[in-house]
Formats: sequence, C-alpha cells, structure tokens
Amino acid sequence: MTQGNMGAMSPSRSESLVVVAAAVVQDGQLLVVSKKAAPEIFYLPGGKPDADEMPLETLVREFEEELGVQPAEPQLLAEVESVAALEGVPMLMTVFEARLSGVPNPAAELAHMRWVSGHEEDLRLAPAVRDHVLPLLRQKGMLAA
Repeated sequence: MTQGNMGAMSPSRSESLVVVAAAVVQDGQLLVVSKKAAPEIFYLPGGKPDADEMPLETLVREFEEELGVQPAEPQLLAEVESVAALEGVPMLMTVFEARLSGVPNPAAELAHMRWVSGHEEDLRLAPAVRDHVLPLLRQKGMLAA
C-alpha cells in the first residue's frame, strides 16, 4: 500500500526491485510459494517483469512458468513498498487479486506451494506478504482475522 508521502527515505521506482504478484485466495486460504533458492521463505506467486513488459503480462507469464495456470479475472489490489526477502533491497510490488484457471502445479524455480491462513506457526512469510498483503486481505474479509 503505497504511502502518499514520498519522503527522502522512500526508494524511487528506479532504485527498487520491481515485482508483480497475485494474491490468490480460495476458501479463506492464501496461495503462497517458495523458491528452490530459499525454500523456507514463502511469497505470493509472481516475479520480475521482463523489459517493456506490462504488469499483467508479467503476471500471466510467471503463472504459466511457475504454476502451469493462468491468473483468472486479475484486479489490482495494491502497490506495496517493502524489503525483498532474499535480496534485502527496497522492493515495489504490484499485487493483483486473482483466481486460477486450473489446478496449480509448482514448476521452474519453485520448491513448494501451500494454501495458508497466515496464522501457521511453521510459516516464514516474506515481509511484504506478512506486513502488507495479509493485513489488507484480512481487512477486506478475504482471510480470517
């Protein structure tokens, strides 16, 4: 959720890692994935845009590569400023709300896929998901408080 005040400490788009992801919620559970590079940290499915790629194009490509499905009915949920979990650098993440076109099957660089409430004790979520996306989904009534 981008803050209106862009003070001197806020990173600009050019200095931030840019990511596009989707919050997929089914039956009150959020789809999260982890990468082979860090299988213990869970993120929203998505990734970095290729050159001149629009956010929705990135989302479709990443879902096809990583999950073998397409995002259905994507709608912009929020722009989130956080710190990238692996890289430790400022990150700007465009988050869509979407459903899935089929049954997801993790592929490419993904290690694991889980449906979670966000309250699991054994779950390590990326800061952007934990601090921004989960509270927003709970506020919208999509996940249990």
